[in-house]
Amino acid sequence: MKRSIKGSIAISGASSGIGEACAIYLDQLGYQVFAGVRNKVDGETLKRKTLDRVIPIIFDVTDRMSIEMAVETIQPLLNVHGLTGLINNAGIVTTGPLEFLPIDELRKQLEVNVLGQISVTQAFLPLLRKSEGRIINIGSDYGRVSGPLLGPYCASKFAMEALTDALRMELKPWAIDVSIIEIGTVRTPIWNKSIDQVNKIWEKFPEQAKQLYSPIFEAVKETAGKLEKNGLSTDAVAKVIARAIIEEKPKNRYIVGLDAKTNILLSKILPSKVLDRLVMWYLGIPKNASITGEQSYITGQISND
Repeated sequence: MKRSIKGSIAISGASSGIGEACAIYLDQLGYQVFAGVRNKVDGETLKRKTLDRVIPIIFDVTDRMSIEMAVETIQPLLNVHGLTGLINNAGIVTTGPLEFLPIDELRKQLEVNVLGQISVTQAFLPLLRKSEGRIINIGSDYGRVSGPLLGPYCASKFAMEALTDALRMELKPWAIDVSIIEIGTVRTPIWNKSIDQVNKIWEKFPEQAKQLYSPIFEAVKETAGKLEKNGLSTDAVAKVIARAIIEEKPKNRYIVGLDAKTNILLSKILPSKVLDRLVMWYLGIPKNASITGEQSYITGQISND
C-alpha cells in the first residue's frame, strides 16, 4: 500500500547527484520539496529543472546555526500535511591510507557524513514528530563491507548503519519510521570529486607513503573510475528513495544495485579472511604488492558485519 498524503520533504545535499535527482522526482510526484543546496547558484540551477513546488534552501550540515535557520525558514512554508519526510543525503568521500591520512581529513569526513546527518535530524525532529514523518538516511554497501584506502568513507557509512538502527527504535513511540538506503556504485559527481581530492592529498604525503601505497592507490583509483562509469543512474536511486517515503510500511533497509546486493550477501556468508582477499581482487590490487628493493607486502583488512 501507498500513503496518499503528499506532504513536504526536506533533502540535504540536493545541489547535484542523488539529492538533486530526489528533488526532481519527488516534485514530479507532487510533493513540496525543500532542497538543501550549497549556494544561490546551485539553487537557481535546480529551480530551472523543477516546478514551483521545489524551494531551494541554503544550508551547511556542519553549521548548526545554518541548519536552525533552515528550519525556521521552512516551518511557515510547510503545506497542510506538514513535514512528512527528511532525506539525509549530504556527504563527501575521503580516501587514503590510514597510516598517513591527516587526522583533519578523517575528522572532516565524519563531521559531514555522520555528525552533520545527526545535527540535521535533531533540528528537524520537532516538525517530523508533529506529522509522524519519516527519516531516510542515505547509506552504502560500504556500510557493510570496508576496503583499503576507503577506511574514512566506510567508517562514516558503518556509523550511519548503527545510528539509523538506534534512531528507528528510539522514535518508534512517535510512529516516526527510519530507513537507510544502502546504495551500490552510482554515476554521480561525488566520485570524481573524491579522486580529485585524494590526488591533492596524495601529493602532500611523504615519499615513504607513496612508495608503500602507490600500488594500492593506483589500483583503487583505476577501479573506481571503471565502476563509476557502469554505476546506477541517480534517477534509479531516487525512485527507490521515494518508495521509502511513499510505502505504507517502509523497510528498515533498501538495498539498491546488484553490486550492493552481492557485496552485502557475501559479507554475511563469507569468513572475513576470504572476504579480504575477494575485496582486494575486486579492487584490482595485486595479492603481493611488492615495493622496489624490498620484500614488503601490503594487505587490506575488511570488517565482516
